[in-house]
Amino acid sequence: MSSDAPLVSFLPLGAIIQELRVGDLNIVQGFPTQDLYVSHNGPFFGETIGRVANRISNAKLDSLNGGKTYSLAANNGVNNLHGGVVGWGKRVWDGPVPVGVREIPGVGKIEGGESVKFTLVSEDGDEGFPGEVKATVVYTVGKQTEGGKEVVVLGMEYEAELVGEGVEETVVNMTNHSYFNLTGGSSIEGTEVTLVTNNYLPVDDGGIPTGGPAPFAKVQGQTPFVLGAQEPDIDDCFVVNEAAGSIPIDTRAESLTKLVSARHPETGIHLEVLSTEPAFQFYTGKYIDVPEVAGIPARKARSGFCVEPSRYVNAANVPEWKSQMLLKKGEKYGTRTVYRAWKE
Repeated sequence: MSSDAPLVSFLPLGAIIQELRVGDLNIVQGFPTQDLYVSHNGPFFGETIGRVANRISNAKLDSLNGGKTYSLAANNGVNNLHGGVVGWGKRVWDGPVPVGVREIPGVGKIEGGESVKFTLVSEDGDEGFPGEVKATVVYTVGKQTEGGKEVVVLGMEYEAELVGEGVEETVVNMTNHSYFNLTGGSSIEGTEVTLVTNNYLPVDDGGIPTGGPAPFAKVQGQTPFVLGAQEPDIDDCFVVNEAAGSIPIDTRAESLTKLVSARHPETGIHLEVLSTEPAFQFYTGKYIDVPEVAGIPARKARSGFCVEPSRYVNAANVPEWKSQMLLKKGEKYGTRTVYRAWKE
C-alpha cells in the first residue's frame, strides 16, 4: 500500500493479489510484473475469479431468464472453469482507487485499515454469460498485535450487481485464487493444515458434484494433518453451510467462519482463511506447471495450496442449490473473506 515495503500489493489485471508479506517472505505465488501474469499465469495465481468460480457442467447454463439455455466456453474438458477463457481474473480492472480507512467486520480492532477498490464492468454476453454486471472488490489491509506477535490482516469484500437492460437474472460466484506457500521453498511439504469440516461434495471425473454433502475420507475436519510430498492430493469443495436452499445471494451479513488454518513448523508462519461463504475449494496444487521466469525458479506441482471460499460447485445448474448463485435485477451479490498471517 503506501509504505516503502508493502505488506500486500495488488495489480489491475484480475484485481490480483500479487504479494502478501509476513516478515521477509511473500506467502503467495505470483510474478514481479503484470506482463508475466498475462504470459504465464495458467494456474490463476492471485486472480479475482468470476463471473462464476469453479466448474459449470457441460459449459452450459441450463435455465435462466424464462428457461433459456446459455452456452459457455468448454475450457476444462467438457465443462466451463473460472468464468471461461478470458474470465474476470484475465481482465484489467479499474483501480486501485483509494477508498479511505475501513474496519474489517468480525476480526476485531486493526491498525491501519487502508482500503482500495477495483471495479469491472462485464458486458452482456461476456464469455457467454447473460446480463451486464458491475463487480467490485475492496481490499483492506491492517495489522493486529496478538500475544506479542504482529498479525497481517487482509480483508476483501466482493459485490456484483446486474445493470443495464435485456435480462432479469444471471449467475455470479466470485473468489480469490491465491496459492499459499508458507515454507519459503519450492514445495508445500511439511505444512500442517486444519479444515473446519470434512463434509464435501463428491464429484465425477470432471469435477462436477454428483450429490449433496458426504464425509471426506482423506482427512478429518478440525483435525490437523500434514501435507506430504504428494499426499494427500486434494481438489475438492468442502461445505460449511448444508442448508443449500437458504443461502442468501449476499452473505456479507453472515458471521465469518475460520475455514482453514495452516502453519509450517520450520518457518513458524501461520495462516488463517475466514469467510462468510457456505463452501470452499481446497486444492493442493497438483497441476501447477510454470517455468522459470524473471529469475524465479519454476513452480511445479504442490508449490502452493489454494483456499477458494465460494458457493457450491455448479450450483447454477442444480435446482436445489441455484438460489445461492442466482443474481436478479435489483439485488446485490456479496461476500467477505479475510486472510490473517503471522510468524511465531
